[in-house]
Amino acid sequence: MESLKTLYKIGRGPSSSHTMGPEKACKIFKTECGDADKYVVTLYGSLSATGKGHLTDKVVEETLGKDKTEVIFGETEGNFFHPNTMKIQAEKNGEIVAEKTFYSIGGGEIKIEGEVYDKAKDLYPHNSFAEIKEFCKQNNLKLWQYVEVFDEPDLFDYLSEVWNAMQKCVRDGLSASGVLPGGLNTERKAKTLFEQYALNESPVARQNRIVCAYAFACSENNAGGGEVVTAPTCGSCGVLPAVLKYLKDKNDVPEKEILKALAVAGVIGNIVRTNASVSGAECGCQAEVGVACSMASAAVASLYGMDIDQIEYASEIAMEHHLGLTCDPICGLVQIPCIERNAVAALRALNEVTLATFLTGSRKITFDEVVATMYETGRDLGNKYRETSKGGLAKLRK
Repeated sequence: MESLKTLYKIGRGPSSSHTMGPEKACKIFKTECGDADKYVVTLYGSLSATGKGHLTDKVVEETLGKDKTEVIFGETEGNFFHPNTMKIQAEKNGEIVAEKTFYSIGGGEIKIEGEVYDKAKDLYPHNSFAEIKEFCKQNNLKLWQYVEVFDEPDLFDYLSEVWNAMQKCVRDGLSASGVLPGGLNTERKAKTLFEQYALNESPVARQNRIVCAYAFACSENNAGGGEVVTAPTCGSCGVLPAVLKYLKDKNDVPEKEILKALAVAGVIGNIVRTNASVSGAECGCQAEVGVACSMASAAVASLYGMDIDQIEYASEIAMEHHLGLTCDPICGLVQIPCIERNAVAALRALNEVTLATFLTGSRKITFDEVVATMYETGRDLGNKYRETSKGGLAKLRK
C-alpha cells in the first residue's frame, strides 16, 4: 500500500474525481504542451454526465487558460476503461500536435492511457486488514504505530497539515451563509445548525446538532468549491473532520492523539482503495461516504483506546450498513443528498463504535470480507446509480 499522503489530499472541491483529478491531468498536459495555441478537452462518461454540476469545465478552463480552452461534453455511455475519462488535445497552427487520454480514478488520483505516471511507491508490505492485524499482534503494535513503522518519516508532520486544513474547512463552513452555486438554490445550513439551540437541549441532542453542523460545514465548503481534504474523497470530506473536531472539543484531546487517529483512519481508507475503490463513479456512494464512515469509526475507536479487533469491528459495521448506497446527486451537484449524507454518516460512526465496544467477540464478518463485498456490489450497480445523475434522486430534477 502507498503512503497515507496519497490518501489525504488537500485541494479544491467539489469532487476529487471531477475537479482534483482533472486539474491534475491538465497540469501534467500543460507542462508537456504549454506552448499550444489551443486546448480541446473532451469529457466522457461520468465526467461528462455530471461535469457541469461538479465544476469540471471550470477547473479545466482555469488550469489550461480560459481564453484558449474548449471543453466538450462527450458521450456519457460507452465502453470506457474507467467511468471518469477525459481526452486532452493540443493544437498549434490549426493542427493537433499532442493528445492524451486520462482517467480520474477517485481520490484525486489519475491514470494516463498507455503510461505509468506518478505511481507512488508501495511503502506498506501488507494489503489486507488481516495481514496488518497479524503483524501488529506479533510485534505488539497499535495501528498508529504500524503506520509509524512503514510510512514516510515526516508523515505525522503532514497529518498535522491535514488536521489544520480540516479544522479550517469546518471554520470556513460555519462562518458562511447564503446559497450554494449550481442552480438548486440550496441554502447553507451549517451556521444555523451550530448557532440554534434550545435552553433545555439534552446532551445527546447537542452532540447530534454539533456533529451535524461540522459535517455540513465541510460539505458545504466543498460544494462551494472551497478547500477540503479527501477523506477519502471530496464528496465525503465532512465525516471524519466532524467526529474528530467534536471529540477534540468535548474531551480536550491533544493534537498528537488526533494525528494518531488520522493515521488509523488512513489505514482503513488505504485498504479499501487498494482492494476495491473509493470512486463514486465506479462503486457508488458506498465507496465514498461508506468508506468515510469506516474511517471515522476507526478513528473514534482509536481515540477511545480500543484494541485492534474492536477497531476492525467498528469499521466493518460502518461499511456493512452502507452497502448498496447509490450515488445519485440531483443535477450532478455535490449537494443533495450528499451534504446530509455526510452528517448522517458522522453520527453513525459514533454509534457504531458503541456497538463495537460490547459486541466484538460475537462478530462473524471481517473487514476484508465487507470490503470485497462492497466492491462486488458497486460493480453490480447499474450505471445510473453510480454518479451519473440519471437515476434515483437525481432524476427528480433535470
